[in-house]
Amino acid sequence: MAKRKPLVIVTRRLPDVVETRMRELFDAQLNLEDRAMTQAELIEAVGKAEVLVPTVTDRIDKAVLAQAGPQLKLIANFGTGVDNIDVETATNRGIIVTNTPGVLTEDTADMTMALVLAVARRLTEGAAIISDGKDWGGWSPTWMLGHRIYGKRLGIIGMGRIGQAVARRAKAFGLQIHYHNRRPVNPRIEDELEATYWESLDQMLARMDIISVNCPHTPATYHLLNARRLKLMKPEAIIVNTSRGEVIDENALARMLEANELGGAGLDVFEHEPAVNPRLVKCERAVLLPHMGSATLEGRIDMGEKVIINIKTFVDGHSPPDRVLPSMI
Repeated sequence: MAKRKPLVIVTRRLPDVVETRMRELFDAQLNLEDRAMTQAELIEAVGKAEVLVPTVTDRIDKAVLAQAGPQLKLIANFGTGVDNIDVETATNRGIIVTNTPGVLTEDTADMTMALVLAVARRLTEGAAIISDGKDWGGWSPTWMLGHRIYGKRLGIIGMGRIGQAVARRAKAFGLQIHYHNRRPVNPRIEDELEATYWESLDQMLARMDIISVNCPHTPATYHLLNARRLKLMKPEAIIVNTSRGEVIDENALARMLEANELGGAGLDVFEHEPAVNPRLVKCERAVLLPHMGSATLEGRIDMGEKVIINIKTFVDGHSPPDRVLPSMI
C-alpha cells in the first residue's frame, strides 16, 4: 500500500520544475496566483498544513504560529535567511525549521560586485542618458567621471560564505580585502584572500573606500550601521548592501547622501520592503535594485531542490540537513 503523501502548502510560485517535483512527491498545494499571502491566509495554512514552505517575505511570527495545528511539524523556508520566522517559538512548539544555505552564494556575490562597479563608475546615470533620450554631446575628458576601484580598500561586514565569495571576486579586481566578523576566519582562508581582520567595526569603517554588507539580519545586527557608524566612513566612500535592509539605518544613510557626506550607495535590499525610502530614490548617487541579488533561474531551482530534500528527509523519519536552531541565530 502506497504511503500517504503529506500536505505541503507553498506560499508563492516557484520554478515549474520545482513545483512539478513537489506535486510528484507530496500532496502539494501551490499558490497559482503568485500573490503574497495575508496574515489570515498564513494562519489558515498553518492550521492545516503538515509542512509549510514560506518565502523570506512571509512573516511567520508568534501570532501565526499560535494558530498552528498539531499536524504542522516542519517549516521548510525557501530562502537562506530565517529572520521572517520566529524560530524559537516554532522550536518550542515542536516544529522544525529549515532553510536553503549555500545555493545563493555565487549569485549574491556577483550582484555585490555589480553594485560596487555600478556606483563607483556611475553606470545607471550613464545608461539613463541614453535610455531617457537626454542630449549627449559625445565623449568628453571630464564628463561623467567615476572612480577606479583597483587598489582601493574593501571592508566586508560578515565573512561567511557570501562574504568570502565577494572577497574572491574583489581580489581579482585588485581590491585590498579587509573584514569584520564575530571572529576571524580560518587562517588558510585569510591567507588565500590576503584579508585583514578588524575586531573593531568602527576602526575598519573609518579606513575603507568601499563597504559591503554581507551579514544576516538578527537582533544583534539591526541598525548595525547606525548614524554614528555611518559618519565614521570617509566622505568619498561607498556602501553596498545585498544582505538585509534592516542592517543599515536608512534614514541616516539618506541624510548623508543628501549632504554629500558619502560617495554613494548600492542597495538591493531595503529596511521596509517592498517600500523604498523616497529620499533614496531621489538620490542620483544611489543605485537601487528590487531585491534581485539571488534572482537567477539556476539559484531558484537549487533553492527548490534544497527545500525538497529537507522535506523528503523529514518525511522519511530523519533529521533534515538544513535544520535551523535558535542557538544558530
